[in-house]
Amino acid sequence: MSTSKNRGLFENIAPILNVKNFAASLEYYENVLGFERGEWVTEDLLIGYVERDGFGIYLSQEGQGHPGTWLWIGVEALDPLYEEFQTAGANIVMEPTNFHWAWEMRIQDPDGHVIRFAAEPREDLPFVA
Repeated sequence: MSTSKNRGLFENIAPILNVKNFAASLEYYENVLGFERGEWVTEDLLIGYVERDGFGIYLSQEGQGHPGTWLWIGVEALDPLYEEFQTAGANIVMEPTNFHWAWEMRIQDPDGHVIRFAAEPREDLPFVA
């Protein structure tokens, strides 16, 4: 029988991205990347929450977070997202690529944050070194 110490519950884990212009970043996440405005956005539009498919991100113009943060978002299927993001005009900085660890695509938002969307590696394609 195994025992462990009660270390608390993890709740609502979400990264904070530092943005230059909250309204412009919010528009990009909503209209290009398909996120929805969460329940929490300040009235002065300086910090707020966006979410998509169970994943949430805080956008902050108040100096929270770090410029140039990279995020990893695991997804079931990458191909539909790639098509969606191409159509929406997302800044795709790396097209879907098959690594040993993941089938991965990278998007860069207007603030320089890199969002790494990744699914299981594809067995039907060669791996990139």
